[in-house]
Amino acid sequence: MAAKSGKNGTAKKSYLQGLQGMSQEHLEEELRNLYELQRVDSLIDDIRTLRGELPLEVQDLEDAVSNLKVRVEKQNEEVINMEKLIVERKNTAKDAQALIKKYESQQNKVRNNREYESLSKEIDFQKLEIQLSEKRTKEYKAGIIAKQELIVQSEALLKEKNKDLKAKKEELDKIVSETEKEEKALLKKSEDAQSHIDHTLLEAYKRIRPNFKNGLAVVTVEREACNGCFVKIPPQRQTDITSHKKLVVCEHCGRILVDKEILDETKKGPSSKVLEKMS
Repeated sequence: MAAKSGKNGTAKKSYLQGLQGMSQEHLEEELRNLYELQRVDSLIDDIRTLRGELPLEVQDLEDAVSNLKVRVEKQNEEVINMEKLIVERKNTAKDAQALIKKYESQQNKVRNNREYESLSKEIDFQKLEIQLSEKRTKEYKAGIIAKQELIVQSEALLKEKNKDLKAKKEELDKIVSETEKEEKALLKKSEDAQSHIDHTLLEAYKRIRPNFKNGLAVVTVEREACNGCFVKIPPQRQTDITSHKKLVVCEHCGRILVDKEILDETKKGPSSKVLEKMS
Protein backbone atom coordinates (compact mmCIF):
# COMPACT_ATOMS: atom_id res chain seq x y z
CA MET A 1 0.00 0.00 0.00
CA ALA A 2 1.54 3.28 -1.05
CA ALA A 3 0.89 6.62 0.56
CA LYS A 4 -0.51 9.43 -1.51
CA SER A 5 2.14 11.65 -3.07
CA GLY A 6 1.83 15.34 -3.80
CA LYS A 7 0.65 17.53 -0.94
CA ASN A 8 0.96 14.75 1.65
CA GLY A 9 4.52 13.93 0.61
CA THR A 10 5.46 17.62 0.70
CA ALA A 11 3.86 18.03 4.13
CA LYS A 12 5.84 15.10 5.51
CA LYS A 13 9.12 16.44 4.12
CA SER A 14 8.48 19.95 5.40
CA TYR A 15 7.55 18.48 8.78
CA LEU A 16 11.07 16.97 8.96
CA GLN A 17 12.96 20.04 7.74
CA GLY A 18 13.98 20.93 11.27
CA LEU A 19 16.12 17.77 11.48
CA GLN A 20 18.34 18.63 8.54
CA GLY A 21 20.57 20.84 10.71
CA MET A 22 21.73 17.91 12.89
CA SER A 23 25.37 16.84 12.83
CA GLN A 24 26.15 13.68 10.87
CA GLU A 25 26.95 11.74 14.04
CA HIS A 26 23.77 12.90 15.76
CA LEU A 27 21.55 12.17 12.75
CA GLU A 28 23.11 8.75 12.28
CA GLU A 29 22.39 7.90 15.92
CA GLU A 30 18.81 9.16 15.59
CA LEU A 31 18.24 7.02 12.48
CA ARG A 32 19.73 3.98 14.19
CA ASN A 33 17.43 4.44 17.19
CA LEU A 34 14.45 5.05 14.91
CA TYR A 35 15.11 1.90 12.91
CA GLU A 36 15.44 -0.08 16.15
CA LEU A 37 12.06 1.32 17.21
CA GLN A 38 10.55 0.28 13.89
CA ARG A 39 11.74 -3.30 14.31
CA VAL A 40 10.30 -3.49 17.84
CA ASP A 41 6.98 -2.01 16.75
CA SER A 42 6.83 -4.42 13.79
CA LEU A 43 7.16 -7.36 16.18
CA ILE A 44 4.35 -5.95 18.29
CA ASP A 45 2.23 -5.64 15.13
CA ASP A 46 3.01 -9.25 14.15
CA ILE A 47 2.10 -10.57 17.60
CA ARG A 48 -1.19 -8.68 17.58
CA THR A 49 -1.95 -10.00 14.11
CA LEU A 50 -1.21 -13.56 15.25
CA ARG A 51 -3.39 -13.20 18.32
CA GLY A 52 -6.10 -11.63 16.19
CA GLU A 53 -6.26 -14.63 13.84
CA LEU A 54 -6.32 -17.40 16.44
CA PRO A 55 -9.68 -16.47 18.00
CA LEU A 56 -11.16 -16.44 14.50
CA GLU A 57 -9.88 -19.97 13.90
CA VAL A 58 -11.42 -21.11 17.18
CA GLN A 59 -14.68 -19.35 16.29
CA ASP A 60 -14.75 -21.11 12.90
CA LEU A 61 -14.30 -24.48 14.62
CA GLU A 62 -17.00 -23.67 17.18
CA ASP A 63 -19.37 -22.77 14.33
CA ALA A 64 -18.49 -26.01 12.52
CA VAL A 65 -19.15 -28.06 15.67
CA SER A 66 -22.45 -26.26 16.27
CA ASN A 67 -23.57 -26.84 12.67
CA LEU A 68 -22.64 -30.51 12.84
CA LYS A 69 -24.59 -30.96 16.07
CA VAL A 70 -27.65 -29.41 14.41
CA ARG A 71 -27.14 -31.65 11.39
CA VAL A 72 -26.94 -34.82 13.52
CA GLU A 73 -30.01 -33.80 15.52
CA LYS A 74 -31.95 -33.15 12.31
CA GLN A 75 -30.86 -36.49 10.82
CA ASN A 76 -31.90 -38.33 13.99
CA GLU A 77 -35.26 -36.55 13.91
CA GLU A 78 -35.75 -37.64 10.30
CA VAL A 79 -35.00 -41.25 11.30
CA ILE A 80 -37.54 -41.04 14.14
CA ASN A 81 -40.15 -39.56 11.78
CA MET A 82 -39.59 -42.33 9.23
CA GLU A 83 -39.91 -44.96 11.97
CA LYS A 84 -43.24 -43.40 12.97
CA LEU A 85 -44.36 -43.45 9.33
CA ILE A 86 -43.46 -47.15 9.13
CA VAL A 87 -45.63 -47.83 12.17
CA GLU A 88 -48.45 -45.81 10.59
CA ARG A 89 -48.15 -47.74 7.33
CA LYS A 90 -48.17 -51.07 9.15
CA ASN A 91 -51.30 -50.03 11.03
CA THR A 92 -52.88 -48.90 7.75
CA ALA A 93 -52.10 -52.31 6.20
CA LYS A 94 -53.45 -54.07 9.27
CA ASP A 95 -56.67 -52.05 9.14
CA ALA A 96 -56.96 -52.73 5.42
CA GLN A 97 -56.57 -56.47 6.02
CA ALA A 98 -59.32 -56.36 8.65
CA LEU A 99 -61.63 -54.50 6.24
CA ILE A 100 -60.96 -57.08 3.52
CA LYS A 101 -62.07 -59.87 5.86
CA LYS A 102 -65.13 -57.86 6.80
CA TYR A 103 -66.08 -57.18 3.16
CA GLU A 104 -65.47 -60.83 2.17
CA SER A 105 -67.77 -61.91 4.99
CA GLN A 106 -70.42 -59.44 3.80
CA GLN A 107 -70.17 -60.78 0.25
CA ASN A 108 -71.52 -64.09 1.48
CA LYS A 109 -74.66 -62.35 2.67
CA VAL A 110 -75.48 -60.05 -0.29
CA ARG A 111 -78.73 -60.53 -2.27
CA ASN A 112 -77.72 -59.06 -5.63
CA ASN A 113 -74.73 -58.55 -7.94
CA ARG A 114 -74.67 -54.79 -7.44
CA GLU A 115 -73.92 -55.14 -3.72
CA TYR A 116 -71.36 -57.85 -4.46
CA GLU A 117 -69.51 -55.73 -7.00
CA SER A 118 -69.51 -52.75 -4.65
CA LEU A 119 -67.91 -54.86 -1.94
CA SER A 120 -65.40 -56.25 -4.48
CA LYS A 121 -64.30 -52.71 -5.33
CA GLU A 122 -63.81 -51.96 -1.64
CA ILE A 123 -61.75 -55.13 -1.28
CA ASP A 124 -59.58 -54.19 -4.30
CA PHE A 125 -59.09 -50.68 -2.88
CA GLN A 126 -57.92 -52.08 0.47
CA LYS A 127 -55.54 -54.45 -1.32
CA LEU A 128 -54.06 -51.41 -3.09
CA GLU A 129 -53.72 -49.71 0.29
CA ILE A 130 -51.78 -52.73 1.55
CA GLN A 131 -49.49 -52.71 -1.51
CA LEU A 132 -48.89 -48.97 -1.15
CA SER A 133 -48.15 -49.36 2.56
CA GLU A 134 -45.65 -52.14 1.84
CA LYS A 135 -43.99 -50.00 -0.84
CA ARG A 136 -43.78 -46.95 1.43
CA THR A 137 -42.47 -49.12 4.29
CA LYS A 138 -39.62 -50.37 2.09
CA GLU A 139 -38.84 -46.79 1.03
CA TYR A 140 -38.79 -45.59 4.64
CA LYS A 141 -36.55 -48.49 5.70
CA ALA A 142 -34.12 -47.68 2.88
CA GLY A 143 -34.29 -44.03 3.89
CA ILE A 144 -33.47 -44.93 7.50
CA ILE A 145 -30.43 -46.95 6.43
CA ALA A 146 -29.20 -44.04 4.30
CA LYS A 147 -29.77 -41.54 7.11
CA GLN A 148 -28.02 -43.76 9.64
CA GLU A 149 -24.98 -43.91 7.37
CA LEU A 150 -24.99 -40.11 7.18
CA ILE A 151 -25.33 -39.92 10.96
CA VAL A 152 -22.27 -42.15 11.39
CA GLN A 153 -20.30 -39.89 9.02
CA SER A 154 -21.54 -36.70 10.70
CA GLU A 155 -20.77 -38.03 14.19
CA ALA A 156 -17.26 -39.05 13.09
CA LEU A 157 -16.70 -35.60 11.64
CA LEU A 158 -18.16 -34.01 14.78
CA LYS A 159 -15.79 -36.03 16.95
CA GLU A 160 -12.86 -34.93 14.78
CA LYS A 161 -13.91 -31.26 14.90
CA ASN A 162 -14.38 -31.40 18.68
CA LYS A 163 -10.88 -32.81 18.98
CA ASP A 164 -9.50 -30.04 16.76
CA LEU A 165 -11.45 -27.43 18.71
CA LYS A 166 -10.10 -28.64 22.04
CA ALA A 167 -6.52 -28.59 20.72
CA LYS A 168 -6.99 -25.16 19.15
CA LYS A 169 -8.45 -23.71 22.33
CA GLU A 170 -5.51 -25.04 24.33
CA GLU A 171 -3.15 -23.58 21.74
CA LEU A 172 -4.97 -20.27 21.83
CA ASP A 173 -4.89 -20.07 25.63
CA LYS A 174 -1.18 -20.84 25.63
CA ILE A 175 -0.32 -18.39 22.84
CA VAL A 176 -2.49 -15.63 24.25
CA SER A 177 -0.68 -16.05 27.56
CA GLU A 178 2.72 -16.01 25.86
CA THR A 179 1.97 -13.15 23.49
CA GLU A 180 0.60 -10.98 26.28
CA LYS A 181 3.83 -11.45 28.20
CA GLU A 182 5.99 -10.77 25.12
CA GLU A 183 3.87 -7.83 24.05
CA LYS A 184 4.33 -6.14 27.42
CA ALA A 185 8.09 -6.64 27.19
CA LEU A 186 8.20 -5.30 23.62
CA LEU A 187 6.02 -2.33 24.55
CA LYS A 188 8.55 -1.51 27.27
CA LYS A 189 11.34 -1.73 24.67
CA SER A 190 9.33 0.52 22.36
CA GLU A 191 8.91 3.11 25.10
CA ASP A 192 12.63 2.96 25.92
CA ALA A 193 13.55 3.36 22.25
CA GLN A 194 11.20 6.33 21.88
CA SER A 195 12.88 8.11 24.80
CA HIS A 196 16.15 8.20 22.80
CA ILE A 197 14.64 9.70 19.64
CA ASP A 198 14.29 13.38 18.76
CA HIS A 199 10.71 14.52 19.42
CA THR A 200 10.21 15.87 15.87
CA LEU A 201 11.49 12.68 14.29
CA LEU A 202 9.38 10.55 16.61
CA GLU A 203 6.24 12.53 15.81
CA ALA A 204 6.95 12.12 12.09
CA TYR A 205 7.35 8.36 12.59
CA LYS A 206 4.03 8.15 14.43
CA ARG A 207 2.29 10.13 11.70
CA ILE A 208 3.68 7.98 8.89
CA ARG A 209 3.05 4.51 10.40
CA PRO A 210 -0.80 4.55 10.21
CA ASN A 211 -0.61 5.30 6.48
CA PHE A 212 0.52 1.75 5.75
CA LYS A 213 -1.15 -1.55 6.48
CA ASN A 214 2.15 -3.15 7.52
CA GLY A 215 3.00 -0.17 9.76
CA LEU A 216 6.41 0.38 8.15
CA ALA A 217 7.43 4.02 8.48
CA VAL A 218 11.18 3.35 8.30
CA VAL A 219 12.63 1.11 5.61
CA THR A 220 16.04 0.29 4.20
CA VAL A 221 17.20 0.67 0.62
CA GLU A 222 17.29 -2.66 -1.20
CA ARG A 223 18.67 -2.97 -4.74
CA GLU A 224 18.66 0.79 -5.16
CA ALA A 225 14.93 0.96 -4.35
CA CYS A 226 12.73 1.86 -1.40
CA ASN A 227 11.99 -1.36 0.50
CA GLY A 228 8.49 -0.07 1.23
CA CYS A 229 7.07 0.84 -2.16
CA PHE A 230 9.93 -0.63 -4.29
CA VAL A 231 10.29 2.54 -6.37
CA LYS A 232 13.79 3.24 -7.67
CA ILE A 233 15.76 5.90 -5.76
CA PRO A 234 17.91 8.42 -7.71
CA PRO A 235 21.71 7.95 -7.27
CA GLN A 236 22.19 11.33 -5.53
CA ARG A 237 19.56 10.51 -2.91
CA GLN A 238 21.17 7.08 -2.40
CA THR A 239 24.42 8.90 -1.65
CA ASP A 240 22.63 11.11 0.88
CA ILE A 241 21.19 8.02 2.55
CA THR A 242 24.50 6.10 2.78
CA SER A 243 26.43 9.15 4.00
CA HIS A 244 23.97 9.71 6.88
CA LYS A 245 24.33 13.44 6.33
CA LYS A 246 20.68 14.03 5.47
CA LEU A 247 17.34 12.69 6.50
CA VAL A 248 15.81 11.26 3.31
CA VAL A 249 12.12 10.53 2.75
CA CYS A 250 10.89 8.43 -0.17
CA GLU A 251 9.38 10.80 -2.71
CA HIS A 252 6.82 8.18 -3.74
CA CYS A 253 5.46 6.70 -0.48
CA GLY A 254 6.73 9.14 2.16
CA ARG A 255 8.58 6.55 4.29
CA ILE A 256 11.82 7.47 6.03
CA LEU A 257 14.75 5.80 4.27
CA VAL A 258 17.81 4.43 6.06
CA ASP A 259 20.98 2.80 4.82
CA LYS A 260 21.23 -0.97 5.07
CA GLU A 261 24.42 -0.37 7.08
CA ILE A 262 22.20 0.97 9.88
CA LEU A 263 20.87 -2.57 10.29
CA ASP A 264 24.36 -4.08 10.13
CA GLU A 265 25.76 -1.69 12.72
CA THR A 266 22.84 -2.08 15.11
CA LYS A 267 23.06 -4.71 17.79
CA LYS A 268 21.10 -7.90 17.26
CA GLY A 269 17.50 -6.89 16.71
CA PRO A 270 14.53 -7.86 18.85
CA SER A 271 12.88 -11.22 18.30
CA SER A 272 9.73 -13.06 19.32
CA LYS A 273 9.79 -16.64 20.62
CA VAL A 274 6.08 -17.00 19.91
CA LEU A 275 6.44 -15.84 16.30
CA GLU A 276 9.45 -18.13 15.82
CA LYS A 277 7.37 -21.07 17.08
CA MET A 278 4.53 -20.26 14.68
CA SER A 279 6.80 -19.77 11.63
